[in-house]
Amino acid sequence: MKRGALDTFFKPAGPKKPKYEASTVKSTHPSYPFAIPHLPGPLIETLNFAPAAEGKLINDQLDLDLVYYQPYVPSAIEKGMFDFLRQELPFYRVQYKINRGGVETLINTPRFTTVFGVDATSRFADDGELVDAKTGRKVEAGRYKCTPRPIPRCLAHLRRLTEGSTGETFNFCLVNYYADGQDSISYHSDDERFLGPKPAIASFSLGAKRDFLMKHKPIPPSTASPPAAEPKQLKLPLGSGDMVLMRGKTQASWLHSIPKRAGAEASRGRINITFRKALVKGGTENYYQYNVGGGGVFRWDARSGKMMAWSEGAGAANGAQNGAGTATAE
Repeated sequence: MKRGALDTFFKPAGPKKPKYEASTVKSTHPSYPFAIPHLPGPLIETLNFAPAAEGKLINDQLDLDLVYYQPYVPSAIEKGMFDFLRQELPFYRVQYKINRGGVETLINTPRFTTVFGVDATSRFADDGELVDAKTGRKVEAGRYKCTPRPIPRCLAHLRRLTEGSTGETFNFCLVNYYADGQDSISYHSDDERFLGPKPAIASFSLGAKRDFLMKHKPIPPSTASPPAAEPKQLKLPLGSGDMVLMRGKTQASWLHSIPKRAGAEASRGRINITFRKALVKGGTENYYQYNVGGGGVFRWDARSGKMMAWSEGAGAANGAQNGAGTATAE
């Protein structure tokens, strides 16, 4: 064995390099804690071939209407997309209080979250200004308690592809990061009024494979004869690059969850991206409250292999070091 090979063998391994080259052109906006790079060219080129597989229709049970893509994101870039989004997006670990029966409880969100977008009553102008959707004038002070943020170019590209392949339109992007098998989300449905009566939600998975469980909401007793068959629970083993489009009566009638999981697979981390459409400002307030909140910003640290609290000073120093160019957000 040559000396160079021996040196390499005994030399401690440094942090793994991401499987992509970061773009020097970035989306910027006053509401972002730091600039967010555009998708690298090679990722865009391959992503443009999405969906990588034809969607499979799943509608064989009561009120269920799904289209399941295995995968949607081409396999050649799913790892690069995961690395990119985990490294380049700002995340939050939100705490909030709920009141049940007069008892106030502090909830710690069991995953990292982030959100971009604004409801249909407003839009972002080309210069990033938030304007009224009808008049085009700057929104009045106090319309929102939160600070809406435009969808950065890296996610807006995936949104456009998704709209083209599904025939739906979206104005919000929520991103969850499940750091390990202890991060989860309990049974729930996205049936808020601000989404309308039959919302379409496109849900992407990147990274670790995790089970996506669905069960029908309780069906009221009926005198019908014969009684309706009880819908079966559904389990989809979502792999990296898969996408599930939930539409029709699905949210009104079904619950879904990502349960906790043990093992090495879940510890690799998983990113979930959902595109959805909020119709009124209540949706904007809700999404920012529960996905940004008032806590600090986290960013992936490759050296330590985990999300770390991010500070503006450190971020500014890194930006100056990298000498990155900028561009306004979409």
